[in-house]
Amino acid sequence: MPKPEQPADTGSGPFFERRYWLDVQHPRQSAPALFEHIKCHLPDFSPDLLADFEKSRGAADCLETDDEFRIKILGPWNGDVRVTELGPDFFELATLQNHPEAGRIRFSLRPHATLPATIRFEIHSWARSRDGLVAFTYDTLGLGRLVQQQTWQTFCERVGEFSGGLWLGPVQVETIKQSQSGTQITHDA
Repeated sequence: MPKPEQPADTGSGPFFERRYWLDVQHPRQSAPALFEHIKCHLPDFSPDLLADFEKSRGAADCLETDDEFRIKILGPWNGDVRVTELGPDFFELATLQNHPEAGRIRFSLRPHATLPATIRFEIHSWARSRDGLVAFTYDTLGLGRLVQQQTWQTFCERVGEFSGGLWLGPVQVETIKQSQSGTQITHDA
């Protein structure tokens, strides 16, 4: 029986919205072809030591809605995710019961809004920690946050490398933290 989803409103601590993106000019293949490769080789883009993706439900080939992955995450917590949405230029994963986070994450690859011959690969998440202990180690101690940021930055870099195009700067990172004390926005490169 499939595990239930773990939406953000069931979590604990601050709500985080995070974006990681990389702009690449003149990739060797079209955006649709590159994105199809990402969907069919998802584990290849994630750093194994930080977040090792293994398909636990669904066909061995490309992503389909309701596929599930078990993720071995550096540290004491592992987690499962399910493909909940799939489009021509995006897919979305939802965290499942007992994942360290409660929420969802979207991967997309689209033509850049203003630059010709340029694509933007983006990872966008909306989540809270699963419980108070995870919130403490993630946000207060910062351990989970560092692992997560390095995982998604590396993922973006691997997409950039595979594209064969010219990176227009390093991976950009934006975090919006919403807590009882207000909203805080940070940008890192």
